[in-house]
Amino acid sequence: MELFLIVLVLLGLIGLSMILNRFIPFVPVPLIQIVLGVGIAYLPSGIHLPLNPELFFVLFIAPLLFNDGKRMPREQLWNLRLPIILLALGLVFVTVFIMGYVIHWMIPSIPLAAAFALAAILSPTDAVAVGALAGRSALPKSLMHLLEGEALMNDASGLVAFKFAVAATVTGFFSLFQAASSFTVIALGGLACGVILSYLLIRLRMFIRRSGMEDVTMHMLILLLTPFILYMAAEEIGVSGILAVVAGGITHAVERDHSESVMAKLQVVSTSTWSVILFILNGIVFLILGLQIPAVTTVIFRDATISNTDVIVYIVVISLCLLTLRFIWNYVFLKERWISEEKEEPLPHTHSVILITISGVRGTLTLAGAFSIPFVLQDGSAFPERSLIIFLAAGVILFTLIAASILLPLLAAKHAKLDSPDHASIEYLAHKKVIGSVMNVLKEEMNYENKTATLSVISRYEKLYHMPLQKENSSALKARATEANLRMICLRAEQAETEHLLETGQISEDTAYHLQKHIKEVEAALSNQMKLNLFLITSLLKRLMAQLTSHKKKNLKTKIQEMRFARIRMSKAAIAAIREHISEDTKQASTELINNYYKSIERLSMQAQYPQGKELLAKQKKELQLKAIQIERNEVQTLFENGEINRDIANNLRRSINYFEATILEEEISS
Repeated sequence: MELFLIVLVLLGLIGLSMILNRFIPFVPVPLIQIVLGVGIAYLPSGIHLPLNPELFFVLFIAPLLFNDGKRMPREQLWNLRLPIILLALGLVFVTVFIMGYVIHWMIPSIPLAAAFALAAILSPTDAVAVGALAGRSALPKSLMHLLEGEALMNDASGLVAFKFAVAATVTGFFSLFQAASSFTVIALGGLACGVILSYLLIRLRMFIRRSGMEDVTMHMLILLLTPFILYMAAEEIGVSGILAVVAGGITHAVERDHSESVMAKLQVVSTSTWSVILFILNGIVFLILGLQIPAVTTVIFRDATISNTDVIVYIVVISLCLLTLRFIWNYVFLKERWISEEKEEPLPHTHSVILITISGVRGTLTLAGAFSIPFVLQDGSAFPERSLIIFLAAGVILFTLIAASILLPLLAAKHAKLDSPDHASIEYLAHKKVIGSVMNVLKEEMNYENKTATLSVISRYEKLYHMPLQKENSSALKARATEANLRMICLRAEQAETEHLLETGQISEDTAYHLQKHIKEVEAALSNQMKLNLFLITSLLKRLMAQLTSHKKKNLKTKIQEMRFARIRMSKAAIAAIREHISEDTKQASTELINNYYKSIERLSMQAQYPQGKELLAKQKKELQLKAIQIERNEVQTLFENGEINRDIANNLRRSINYFEATILEEEISS
């Protein structure tokens, strides 16, 4: 029961972190989650969750890296193979060698072998942290692909180096030839294991399909189990489980490209399911990191033999040395042609190297590796400075996360100025991609019963998809703002008319509640204000009290007539309000709104004469429109997280979506 409550608390904190990020968008979600983890760990009855490295790797790292392997562009991965190898192998081993001596020289109490172990676990960048931070900073795609490829591959080299350094510390024996040969076997074996097992699992799914079992749920279950099977099988035979899941993800991506048309429904379900799972796993990873920090810091800060100031200095020096070494390596070996694309304006070499350097974020993989250090040596004595090593690892993680959180947005903004990209074109292409996703999903779910409504909704998106690029100038922005202001005036007039009808007894409490709820929803969609939640709560309480105190029952026909009567009166009130505020500048927008309200009045009058008309079609159409809006929002968030659009473009797209949602809600009020 305790574990269940811990899981519920962690899930709640993930949701809270997303809400907080809306208020403080300049602070990345991972840092918010780390702070929340630290906060609940320091509470008197807070959560204390010991980190089991073996369980952590299989439960969190395996599915996250499997997904990264699936979404990593194979062509880019192949084109960047040389710089990725230089970073994932060359830089890792150089870091281990140089930083091992630096750490031992700075902290003599840490033996050289143990210093090599600390340097090894600090050498790999964390794929989860890199994706969470670098992707949100809108880095150039070429740099993003390089960082993702490095993070996918350097885990194995860093962990293998760490394994041999720990073994040398425990046993007092080290063989360079044995280490090199073992690394080759472990790395190549992990890649081969991932490819072979993935191929077998894919063949199993194809066999099941050919046997007539097209159940998407069962195929989805096999996909969810795949990363765990790959990782555990690879580790069981003594090869790299991390490289196995990466190779498995790439193999499944290749299979997906070939079978997408055949298993289109599975791809839709898979994308939705994985998005939820990855959202939860990413959040829990950083919360767990925050949960470990108090326990790690308490041991060191209470140790009288170690100066707290010295320990902080050690963290800063080690972090700066790692960044300096990374900068020098990339400055010397990185070629501009490796990270330049035809569609991108090439960045200055030094600027590119700085971006790559700051993006070398360490994450929970480093901390999990540090916790896997044994407590005792082969002779039974304690592992030298184990607590200090774990503390230094946690400190370097926080240092790189905070440095990247502060510097990457600034450097990315500078990159935007250097590139001078055509933001209108980028936004236009992103808009088309969002619309294309909506149309694909709607076509996939169209059936005989909803065909008419679906085609009606799709036709709107097809018109938007084929619209030419129109750059928004100042006059266009002014026109949009004018129309939004007029709509707010209309909403206030409708709200006042609703209150008047309620006070004079022309409509019931229940009808007024529904009308006011719709008005506030439209207002929130236009203004994006948080007061909607407070309104819904108070309105719900009023409605419950009205239902408890009222003994009069109205039949359904009477309620519909009452609602239609109120909507006509509200439309007339809105028209009167527009005419009061009409001016030369707002004449065109006012005329269009007035015409829309007259059409609504005419439609409501027709429904009074023919009540059975097209209610079913209208209901289906509204449901599909709202579903399409949610698909748009999900696609915009995906583009933003993948670094394909920056925050400004994402906000512009979201404003357009909110505006369309407000239009739909207004139509609902008037229908």
